[in-house]
Amino acid sequence: MSLKLSVVVTVYNEELNIKPLVEQLTAALDGLEYEIVYVDDGSTDHTIRELYSIQHPHLKVVEFRKNYGQSLALMAGIEQAAGEFIATMDGDLQNDPSDIPVMLKLAEEGNYDMVAGERANRKDGMFLRKIPSKIANFIIRKTSGVHLKDYGCALRVFRADIAKDMGIYGELHRFIPVLAHLEGARITQVPVKHHAREFGQSKYGLNRTFKVISDLLLMLFFKKYMQRPMHLFGNTGVILFSIGSLINLYLIVLKVMGQDIWGKPLLILGLMLVIAGIQLVTIGIVIEIQMRTYFESQQKRPYKIRKVVKGGVAEEMKAGE
Repeated sequence: MSLKLSVVVTVYNEELNIKPLVEQLTAALDGLEYEIVYVDDGSTDHTIRELYSIQHPHLKVVEFRKNYGQSLALMAGIEQAAGEFIATMDGDLQNDPSDIPVMLKLAEEGNYDMVAGERANRKDGMFLRKIPSKIANFIIRKTSGVHLKDYGCALRVFRADIAKDMGIYGELHRFIPVLAHLEGARITQVPVKHHAREFGQSKYGLNRTFKVISDLLLMLFFKKYMQRPMHLFGNTGVILFSIGSLINLYLIVLKVMGQDIWGKPLLILGLMLVIAGIQLVTIGIVIEIQMRTYFESQQKRPYKIRKVVKGGVAEEMKAGE
């Protein structure tokens, strides 16, 4: 029988939380065809020993050689998942496994590709967690066009084809709803329970807000210019080149009229703008060629098809075909 659900849990130094969470997941998922995929992200405590000590018919453990970060741990877990749906969650007992069946049912009956959790009555510190999170959520919401209240909740349920196509590189786990949106996913959000951390230490801090802002620039590029980079680099390059050319033309007129233009800051500015404009146009052309090579060499398509209707019968198509 095919698996209905794979639950991907990424952990780093969570030895005291392993067995309680496995027990909670086992109770919450009773009656479902499921697997639990734990990814140990190079823990330095006894997390991996705790995982290997558990005898569980539905448990799969992925052990990293070293710490690669949450994004790559999530990617590895999703690649190993065999379920029709994939749920992701943190391994610190702050997410509640009892929410997963409800989210799974909503994804199936509501025909959603992703059901995201919204942490109700969040049990975190105000200044180091809640306020930075609210700032980050506001920035992401206003700039990405994906209107969710809580982007940071790790508890999510996806259809497997969407999850496996997202490409969670770098530190982009913070932008999973945006990545899913770029894949054409239908997304909804529901309130979920949230608990205070009992064991271990939080891996997040105030510097997370600054990382969110820097990663957001990358997401904006993905959203607006990934498939047409020339529109970003080329347009900017043409504008800079034009301004620099006008400045230089003005200085040439002054030179013809007998004025000394050498050493003027305006001359240096004009030359720099012309050079920068040429460089940006060149970068745009090179990246455009790389994008065409990326899609054509892998026989990918720069569009996503949800379904094809033939004779009134809908034929489901895998994303990217």
